[in-house]
Amino acid sequence: MGGFQPLKILSCLSIWFLFHLSTSNSYTLPDKYFINCGSPSSLLVSNRTFTSDEESHGSYGLSSGDSKAVEERNLSDIELYRTARIFNQSSSYEFNISQNGTYVVRFHFFPFSSLGNLSDAHFNILASGSAILSNFTVKNSNTSDFLPIQEFFLPVRVGKLRIDFVPFDEHSFAFANAIEVFLAPPNFIPDSSVPHVSGEGKTGEYNGLLRSPLHVIHRINVGGNKITPDNDTLLRYWIPDDGYLLHKNTARNTSYEGKLNYQRGGATHFNAPDSVYRTAQEMNIVDKNGPNTFNISWRFEVRKQATHLVRLHFCDFITLASNETSKFNLYIYSDFSYVIRPYDVYSQAASPFYKDFVLDSDDSGLLSISVGPETDNDNQTAFLNGVEIMEVIDMFAPRGSNSKRMKLFIIIGPCVGGVVLVLIILAMVMFCLRRRKWMPVETTDWHLVPLYGGSSHSRTTVKSSTGSMHADLNLGLKISFSEILFATRKFYTKLMIGEGGFGKVYKGTLKNGAKVAVKRSEPGHGQGLPEFRREIMVLSKIRHQNLVPLIGYCDERDEMILVYEFMEKGTLRDHLYSLKGESKELSIGSKLSWDQRLRICINAARGLDYLHTGSSRVIIHRDIKSTNILLDEHYVAKVADFGLSRLDQVDQTHVTTDVKGSFGYLDPEYFRCFQLTLKSDVYSFGVVLLEVLCARPVIDHSLPREQGSLSEWAMSWQRKGELDKIVDPLLVGKININCLRKYGEIVEKCLQEYGVDRPSMVDVLWDLEYCLKLQNTAVVREPYEDSTTDVGLPLPIVQRLPSASLEIGESEVIHESYSYSDGDAVFSQLKLDGAR
Repeated sequence: MGGFQPLKILSCLSIWFLFHLSTSNSYTLPDKYFINCGSPSSLLVSNRTFTSDEESHGSYGLSSGDSKAVEERNLSDIELYRTARIFNQSSSYEFNISQNGTYVVRFHFFPFSSLGNLSDAHFNILASGSAILSNFTVKNSNTSDFLPIQEFFLPVRVGKLRIDFVPFDEHSFAFANAIEVFLAPPNFIPDSSVPHVSGEGKTGEYNGLLRSPLHVIHRINVGGNKITPDNDTLLRYWIPDDGYLLHKNTARNTSYEGKLNYQRGGATHFNAPDSVYRTAQEMNIVDKNGPNTFNISWRFEVRKQATHLVRLHFCDFITLASNETSKFNLYIYSDFSYVIRPYDVYSQAASPFYKDFVLDSDDSGLLSISVGPETDNDNQTAFLNGVEIMEVIDMFAPRGSNSKRMKLFIIIGPCVGGVVLVLIILAMVMFCLRRRKWMPVETTDWHLVPLYGGSSHSRTTVKSSTGSMHADLNLGLKISFSEILFATRKFYTKLMIGEGGFGKVYKGTLKNGAKVAVKRSEPGHGQGLPEFRREIMVLSKIRHQNLVPLIGYCDERDEMILVYEFMEKGTLRDHLYSLKGESKELSIGSKLSWDQRLRICINAARGLDYLHTGSSRVIIHRDIKSTNILLDEHYVAKVADFGLSRLDQVDQTHVTTDVKGSFGYLDPEYFRCFQLTLKSDVYSFGVVLLEVLCARPVIDHSLPREQGSLSEWAMSWQRKGELDKIVDPLLVGKININCLRKYGEIVEKCLQEYGVDRPSMVDVLWDLEYCLKLQNTAVVREPYEDSTTDVGLPLPIVQRLPSASLEIGESEVIHESYSYSDGDAVFSQLKLDGAR
């Protein structure tokens, strides 16, 4: 038996390999179906003939009550996109299917404007009665990465495949330029035993993947150029990864001209073209003899809380000299890691292979993928060749009007609805009766205590409907739910002033007339009980003039509500710019002056400095951004939103934790290594400083790629010494040249790649105060143009004033930095060359 077992296994594997090789290699791209919609003639594209949908065919047919062909010959360089068919009513194509399997179904949409303005189309597409595109519109784009294609993998059985185009409403229409329907290679999509990554890094196996359609969301040629259908075995587009790579200096493009060693059971020419496996992004290693602690990271937009198939392509032509020891880590989000060992899979170099994972996306709408080295491996490198992301379509999505299931729903829907309505009414009656038994009647007024933010009446004995699931924090800050209802007029919609990661925010007025901001948690907003408790714990222990004070909280009846001092002027971002689709009430004349902006930055820096240094436990905010800096009626800035904060001991250099924060503001070192430090806040604050200067979003996908990231774009100008060319147009000619020079230096220091190279917040604060002095001092360019000069203005020299800290009890610290109510008076005592 000892000698027989290996031979038996080897024999079985050989049979399996031969079967797999024969089935994959015997596949050829079918000739059908390729449809040229709206064209009177056929067209040869990428060695495939797209036949006119006006011709009579026995294998497929067009059924349409009201459709027309349109043409615009001079608009597109691609002849396939010069014609289209418009559907004003529900219409369908039917295809004869002679073989069971997974089918590739592609729709081409190019929204040219003549004869219908196709970009106004609004419609659904159904496949065999199941919605695969819902509420769909096509928007034109002038970017090189724009692909007018929607692609699906559909499980189809022998019979007829019906594709329905259904206008969204009576005022809209549907259209298509071309349709492809053909059988995919055997075993192209696995149906079972796929590694499944669910929430918080939990893993398992996913089975039944082919029970639902798959919608291709991203297909990326990592490290390479755009690939068109002419150069792809399955007529696909692959786009470069430049727009998805988070930090370009962590990676370098690399390519391979040698022979690719396709292995039995591995990737085939149909999984990806050779050009995908011949290019990669490799770690950009500066010191080949030293350890590498960074990762290469990409981020992709995906649907929130949906299931996705992620296919990652690899081909190790990089570690040829020491290929047997090659291994590195793959990360999906921050919770899941997997070790890639190319030569445990295939013993030859340059052997293409891929890894499939099914994962559940989170609430961010972004999927992060990273590769990085293993610390115990001699080959301190990592690479990636390609990425494909496909959404698993929910089969319970709305069906079309022609679906039998929809007709059945119309019959039984009212019956089920009636039963549900009765149950809801009964539940409401029982809830009201139960509430009357335990809800106290509020007969006394609640008095605001301005300093501590607490209630003069104890609410700690109020019982919640969940039996105090939210443990009583015993902070003397509890406010009754009845008081909240009074303050917000029962959450009157017209009092809603914003919405964030925790929930909706309402303006309220307490019984004593004090104005407050009320944040009410809502399910599905990503932040919940941990963030609720953390914010209370943090804000109950600190007090500073540049931190938004917590007035109280409410945790009755499953409610999680936070009450703050109301900040009259809203967020800093409100006064800089508005995002697309947002209304903007502030006029141009109400924009902030440069002097005001500097003072706001100084105020915010003071608040952050206190968080970092003003307590026995340092506080890392972790979500510094312009919407978390609020302004009171006098434009004094205060830092807000501590739901993601971390409290740690002073002697800790970093905290290893999962990545949380806002895209565009994240510290790259924190994102790569998951090590959170005080310098992570410094980096985020540096991005805010750029927002203040340039008055534009930190990430703007509507701009050219080189301008999409504010930090990268602005630093390219700073390194050229031309930061003045990208300032807010309202500030042109209004910033002292020496002030701008110093300001640019501060930002550049804050945005250093590694935290050890960044200044502390107290240094940033000191330099910003120096900037304000430069702005308000009429000095010539020489000799003060450089911050490193030893020549100062002839002003009295004083030592820097120390901060004072006074502890109050055990739960609160009052920290007063020296106050600058009169900035000029205080700055008259500063030595100009005292900037850091």
